[in-house]
Amino acid sequence: MKSKVFKVLAFSALVFLVSCGSDTKKKVTGSKSETTISKEAGKTKQLEIEKPQLTFGFIKLTDMAPLAIAKEKGFFEDEGLFVSVEAQSNWKNILDRVIDGQLDGSHMLAGQPIAAGAGFGRQAALVTPFSMDLNGNGITVSNDVWSKMKPNVPADAEGKPIHPITAESLKPVITEYRNSGKAFKMGMVFPVSTHNYEIRYWLAAAGIHPGMYTADNIQGQIDAEVLLSVTPPPQMPATLEAGTIYGYCVGEPWNQQAVFKGIGVPVITNYDIWKNNPEKVFVMTKKFVEENPNTATAVTKALIRAGKWLDTPGNRIEAVKILSMPQYVGADEVVLANSMTGTFEFEKGDKREMPDFNVFFRYHATYPFYSDGVWFLTQMRRWGQIPEAKSADWYGKKIKEIYRPDIWKIAADLLLEEGYLTSEEVPTTDGYKELTTEFIDGNAFNAKDPIGYINSFEIGNKD
Repeated sequence: MKSKVFKVLAFSALVFLVSCGSDTKKKVTGSKSETTISKEAGKTKQLEIEKPQLTFGFIKLTDMAPLAIAKEKGFFEDEGLFVSVEAQSNWKNILDRVIDGQLDGSHMLAGQPIAAGAGFGRQAALVTPFSMDLNGNGITVSNDVWSKMKPNVPADAEGKPIHPITAESLKPVITEYRNSGKAFKMGMVFPVSTHNYEIRYWLAAAGIHPGMYTADNIQGQIDAEVLLSVTPPPQMPATLEAGTIYGYCVGEPWNQQAVFKGIGVPVITNYDIWKNNPEKVFVMTKKFVEENPNTATAVTKALIRAGKWLDTPGNRIEAVKILSMPQYVGADEVVLANSMTGTFEFEKGDKREMPDFNVFFRYHATYPFYSDGVWFLTQMRRWGQIPEAKSADWYGKKIKEIYRPDIWKIAADLLLEEGYLTSEEVPTTDGYKELTTEFIDGNAFNAKDPIGYINSFEIGNKD
């Protein structure tokens, strides 16, 4: 018996000595806090994790994919993280649970941490070191509305609608509803969602007023020709089918679900409203990041790897299978594949090539650009969610409190050392993209001139 105990103790001591002897520690600086890493056997250099057990939230949408992939492909485990990924009922619930500490982080609307920092809705200090994707949304209308829009849409030689379809084709339909005493109602997923700003942008570009917010009225329906209201993403198709709304802006797979069920027609994607626009972000509280800097960096490393895996040719079919699992999106594989594999179906049978509908890594999609965040702030001001004019400097200062490319850069530099990234995949940038005119109305967006951009629109606030 003593001999057996001695052998166990001796073996344990040997394992301890070997593991201690194999660790190589060094400091990596450049963030607001220093990050200590310890080199383990194998490719990944594990950080000294402050909090290895983590719970992250998400909404059942295709663009939660980086979280599912980081978990299923073992990227979190490679970093010494043991992550639970849990579906949440709606965006408000996600926001509240992150702020209250019930979730350590979450898939979130890009506008949510920005609004929380800018003073619209529930206020809190939230940060994002990682952008989850580009594009991925669409605007869908009911079959009845589409039948009335379609005659107003130009067609090609084969009789197919020419895309992108502008909201000009919707104008007569709105007038018809109004003349019959019915308000024209459409859904979006949350007041500070990209979807809200995209559907507003699309409508306003055609001269249709989508309504204003004020400090006293947070419904966003003042002077509205189209009444926009909140519906959680998975409920969009059923709400459309019930006739409660006549159209909506949502992420996948809920536009393709309308096609699959034969209840609606997507008329435009957000790629054609703003080419390669930012969509979701991964969010943690500022307090969590300050108390757990290594953990935040490790999470970012795993998510960057997941984004790259998703955009590696040949991986999307496997990604669709993973996302179809009930604990993730839970939609049919055929519905998910309609957009995830480089195509998008508009009318049933009208499937078109759209290789950039879902982008998770290309075009530096994972980098949290300040300019992306500034765009959201300009839209909050344009529509009155920020009720008072701000100085041009305020926009840049505010977004730098929320968007944290410094954390992304530390994570990316470690991935470079480990061979998971190449130098071309790490942008050389001051955090601002170049001026772009790739919007449906051709308007120019320069994030370093937010006041000029706000004032360039006919509909909305002027500063």
